[in-house]
Amino acid sequence: MFSFQSKKIYLFMFMGIQLVVIALLSREAYKKRVTYFIPILRKDNASIPTGRNQTSTAVVANGGDVYANLSRLSKAHSQGENLTYCPKTSPLIVGRINVRIHSNFTMQEVQRKNPLVVRGGRYRPPDCEARHRTAIIIPYRDREHHLKVLLYFLHPFLQRQQLNYGFYVIHQAGNYTYNKAKLMNVGFREAMKEEDWDCLFFHDVDLIPEDDRNTYVCDANPKHVAVAIDKFEYELPYKKVFGGVTALSPLHYLKMNGFPNNYWGWGGEDDDIGDRVSLAGMSISRPSLKVGRYKMIKHKLDKGNNANTKRFNLLRKTRQTWKQDGMNTVESRVISREYHPLYTNITVDVGTKAGLPPPPPPPKAATMADQIQHHG
Repeated sequence: MFSFQSKKIYLFMFMGIQLVVIALLSREAYKKRVTYFIPILRKDNASIPTGRNQTSTAVVANGGDVYANLSRLSKAHSQGENLTYCPKTSPLIVGRINVRIHSNFTMQEVQRKNPLVVRGGRYRPPDCEARHRTAIIIPYRDREHHLKVLLYFLHPFLQRQQLNYGFYVIHQAGNYTYNKAKLMNVGFREAMKEEDWDCLFFHDVDLIPEDDRNTYVCDANPKHVAVAIDKFEYELPYKKVFGGVTALSPLHYLKMNGFPNNYWGWGGEDDDIGDRVSLAGMSISRPSLKVGRYKMIKHKLDKGNNANTKRFNLLRKTRQTWKQDGMNTVESRVISREYHPLYTNITVDVGTKAGLPPPPPPPKAATMADQIQHHG
């Protein structure tokens, strides 16, 4: 039998050990190790295949597979024109999504997982009439891996929301300096030529949504959607920010004269667009930080997209320039329009700071002598 004094000593020793453990775990290094191992202990519901060459992000706690509910969809569209409207809130929405990014799958695999997506990246619910028609505009150049990952996650994400939607990849031709805002102007124009979309989402190719309650429909005001990105520790970087993923109705877009055309290189255009919203007499709406969550695919700065050293000077002039520089002055030349199984690719020449170059001369008609020589 232990004496009362011995019990007291053991009790103090036990409490001391607990305090030491707590102190160790509170240190940053131990926090990181614990955070690292927690996802490993959780059940992984991701359906993307694994392999040696994969790169992955942290698993989102309690997240589900983005394809999980789609097995409930009909495999073919209902016949006839008497479909009832889809519910105001889709029954396929469940909330948090497990976003695990890998590199070892192909566009063909993404296509097989989305059998109801048709030519050009178009989709409509098979058994009800969608209440919303949303175009996804993706400014793009040399980001094939990012595009593949975005399509893998965003197609089922939007199907769960029972939207009528289409994907438009606006590909800047050539090796000239990148101009994201000008590409988005082109995307608006070309998408509206094809269908009377009631909402347009301007979407960076490297941002993956993590919660399907973040509905891809427009609000009464222009909407900044990507409010909580993992890169910024799921916090809004600053109140003025209006980039990454944004949603505008055609009326919003025309009221603010679209986007600026004179931001060449990285930076500045998102803040200019935010200023245009205010100057046009509108305000910015946002989802909550819990819902508007995104994971950013890590990447290096692109070639031809160096930081725009003139962006701050341009921003100071937005109040004077927004009505003269925008959708009403955009110059571009569509080179090709290709309807892929998962998206529509529009390759466009947006020129340079000096303007749009003259179009190439038409092919010279063959003369009779040329034809004789060719067949001789």
